[in-house]
Amino acid sequence: MRIGVTLPLAQGDSGDGRVPTFAETAAFATHAEAAGLDSIWVFDHLLFRYPDAPQEGVREAWTTLSALATAVPRVELGSLVMCSSFRNPALMAKMAATLDDLSGGRVILGLGSGWHDPEYRAFGFPIDHKVGRFAEDLEITARLLNGERINLDGTWRQVTDAELVPPPERRVPILVAAKGHRMLQLTATWADAWNTAWFGRVDDRLRTRLRDLDGACADVGRDPATMRRTVGVRLHDPGTADVAGDSSSLDADAEALAAFFDELADLGVDDVLVWSISKSHEAIDRIAGARHIHRGRAA
Repeated sequence: MRIGVTLPLAQGDSGDGRVPTFAETAAFATHAEAAGLDSIWVFDHLLFRYPDAPQEGVREAWTTLSALATAVPRVELGSLVMCSSFRNPALMAKMAATLDDLSGGRVILGLGSGWHDPEYRAFGFPIDHKVGRFAEDLEITARLLNGERINLDGTWRQVTDAELVPPPERRVPILVAAKGHRMLQLTATWADAWNTAWFGRVDDRLRTRLRDLDGACADVGRDPATMRRTVGVRLHDPGTADVAGDSSSLDADAEALAAFFDELADLGVDDVLVWSISKSHEAIDRIAGARHIHRGRAA
């Protein structure tokens, strides 16, 4: 099982209330690679606005991921997930193919329908029919990355004789974050990988989502074994949070985290993507230590 980590991009990730600089993000990514982790991941947001809370900022995800491609030459580069509403889907396919070439074939293109309406309104994106729009966007991006020359006259998107030239060196894998019935069927139809999040223990919620994915694959006639399954884990430093009644987070040292990795592997999970609330190098070392313990037991 592969273990990845999300990168510091948002306000507060620096540990002192600031938005991290690129140098800080790159240092975190470089340490994750040196520690032996398998992948690094970016969240994709434009800003955060909640009632009765200060506005929070975040660095742009795709630009950051592109800049990191040469700074970290080994690990897989993933997005968890790119909001399909923010970028034209044909251009997204072009960007993914280009970054995959630049990075030597290490990109996994995570896509989702988006959810935070305030950033949509602030930047002028439509907030209606998110899943319907996503369905068209996903089809366009997937078919172009498959090497097709396509036409699509959709309700929200139109492309005419679209093609990626030069063609992708390989078929860039697509990951979709999904849990609802329609989104899972889209995942089963077009994606190579699936993500569900956030978890701090194996519970009925996770087991149900895994069964629902299998059901969606059956609905579209796909072998569930061909779907790469990724699970997002929210991790606190030991002793820093009360997670006793919170199944979406855990507070664990390396040994306890490795035991959780063991449970997820037993469920057929292919990747664990760790969102460490602490963005310290010590947190990376703890995750890497858990990976080492888990792999040693699995060998």
